[in-house]
Amino acid sequence: MTRTTIDALTPEDAERCAELEKILFPGDDPWSADAFRSAMASPYNHYVAARDGDGHLVGYAGLARLGTAVFPESEVHTIGVDPSVRRQGVGGALLADLLAVADRWGGPVFLEVRTDNDAAIALYRREGFEIVGTRKHYYQPSGADAYTMKRPDPREERQP
Repeated sequence: MTRTTIDALTPEDAERCAELEKILFPGDDPWSADAFRSAMASPYNHYVAARDGDGHLVGYAGLARLGTAVFPESEVHTIGVDPSVRRQGVGGALLADLLAVADRWGGPVFLEVRTDNDAAIALYRREGFEIVGTRKHYYQPSGADAYTMKRPDPREERQP
C-alpha cells in the first residue's frame, strides 16, 4: 500500500478534488470545486482526504448521514483515487474510514456505482455490500447504468 494518511478534507482541497473528478469521470458530470465545498459544509456529511507522504491529495471520499435517529442510514457520496496510486490500498483506506463513521451513526450504508466499474464493485463486496438494484441511465450525460449497493447495519448481522 502507498504510504497515505487519511484526514479531513478541507475547502482548500476542493480544487484538487475537482481536478481529479475531471480525470476520473470524463464522460459524466464531474463535481465542481463548489460542489465539494458545499458537501463539506453540511453538518450531516463526513468528507476525508488521502494524502501521500509529501502531503499531496491523492484521494477523497464522502459520506452522508440520512434517515432519522430511530432509523438511521448512510450513503457514500463519492470515492475518488488518483490513477497514479490505484490498486495500492488508497480506496480501501478511504472506504474503511467512511464505514467506521457510518457504524458509529448506525444503520445500513448505501451507494451507487457504475455497473462497469469492476474494481470498485469488488472493493465494496469485500466490505459486505451487495447489489440491491440497478438504476438505468443514472450517470449523465453518458447514460451509464449504476448498481445500488447496500451494506447492512453490522449490529443487525450479529442478532440471532
